[in-house]
Amino acid sequence: MDRLFDVTDAISIPGTSFGEVFIQRSFARHCLLDDGKFEEVSSSLTEGTGTRIVVGDRTYFTHSSGSDLSSAAFTISDGKKRAGLSAGSPLPKGDKSLLPLPEIEEEAPFERMRELDKMIRKLSPKVRQVSFAWSSGARETAIAGSLNPLCRLSVFSTRFSATVVVESGGSLHSGRDVRAFSLPQEEFLRSNDLEDVAREAFRRAVLLSEAKPCPAGVMPVVLAGAAGGTMIHEACGHSLEADIVLNDYSSFRDCLEKQVASPLVSLVDDPTLPGLYGSYPFDGEGTLSRRTVLIRDGFLKSFLTDLLSSRQGGFPVTGNGRRSSFRHPPVPRMSNTFIMNGDGDPEEIISGVDRGLLVLKMGGGEVNSTSGDFVFQVTEGYLVSKGKRSYPVRNAMLTGNGPRVLMDIDAVGNDLHFDPGVCGKSGQQVPVTDGQPTIRIRQLVVGGSRT
Repeated sequence: MDRLFDVTDAISIPGTSFGEVFIQRSFARHCLLDDGKFEEVSSSLTEGTGTRIVVGDRTYFTHSSGSDLSSAAFTISDGKKRAGLSAGSPLPKGDKSLLPLPEIEEEAPFERMRELDKMIRKLSPKVRQVSFAWSSGARETAIAGSLNPLCRLSVFSTRFSATVVVESGGSLHSGRDVRAFSLPQEEFLRSNDLEDVAREAFRRAVLLSEAKPCPAGVMPVVLAGAAGGTMIHEACGHSLEADIVLNDYSSFRDCLEKQVASPLVSLVDDPTLPGLYGSYPFDGEGTLSRRTVLIRDGFLKSFLTDLLSSRQGGFPVTGNGRRSSFRHPPVPRMSNTFIMNGDGDPEEIISGVDRGLLVLKMGGGEVNSTSGDFVFQVTEGYLVSKGKRSYPVRNAMLTGNGPRVLMDIDAVGNDLHFDPGVCGKSGQQVPVTDGQPTIRIRQLVVGGSRT
């Protein structure tokens, strides 16, 4: 730790606004089983150092492989040179890593994955393809900054996904499920049954093969808690990240303390929740993580900030400066973002729909962060007729506008559900969790195969 304090002293540079040195040492393992064969088995040890120096509104960033004192010294020196600052007193050299080796766990569950492949194939002669992907990792990080105390953290992550393809009537239909948590492998396996994931992927594939074309039109849409918060994350969440707000790309820019959603809606970002995929004790700048209420009872209360956007916009620091690795500077990012529970009963929410769509699982889509306009696929949906769930549908698309959707939510359930994901922004991928209880939207444009 003494050497890390030397780094902290070195990054406290006269004439700068602030800066930090991010040192990383991580181990990752990945394997892919496809049709009974392991097509990919890999492991990697990654280490490096990234230094950011901020002078006013200008950011100077440099990185280097290596987690030792010499790497820190090089990146600080290079950053100073880029910023036009005097070299000052150099750090002492050293080739010993400033971080311990990440705790390398037992091997991936190879045999269990083979067993599950055979089990799924026995469930139906319609099965044409079975794929399982397993990833686990551990990362040691030290962040030495001029604004935050020196921090050290160890973070684990484990992820398992299953994809099953079935054939029916000459057409192929795919189902998928995933579990991902910020947990060591052993703890993940204790709390998650891989068979449940495989069976759920199979169920969705079979369901899709039996689904009917989705009716098209404008109708009420119920998003079940199990649908996850994909729509809220993509259509609204990014527009609440402060860098997007400050660059005038957000429809919420001038809306602080104004009503932006139904009074039933409260939206939270919370990286402190134990074990969730988007959780962390400190962000990528060394700021202590904290719960942030973004929307309370329909009123916009906060944006998500890193240190730079907080200074530029005069916003409170929320601890959302995240980065995927030492190769990237931090930017404001979501962590675990969710609509809080209401008091509605999910079945009663559905019963209030005469004709509409019930969504149990969202797929991919496209969003315009400036306008909030979106198009999303539905991977599991049901027609609702006279207040009851009817038949499953396929090829459903939801088209709408994020800010308008927030205002059009007229029911919020009490069944909050979380769903893991990976979010891309500024060329970086970070783990996140989205969540929501069952919500009902007064009307959305539903694209389908027939009217």
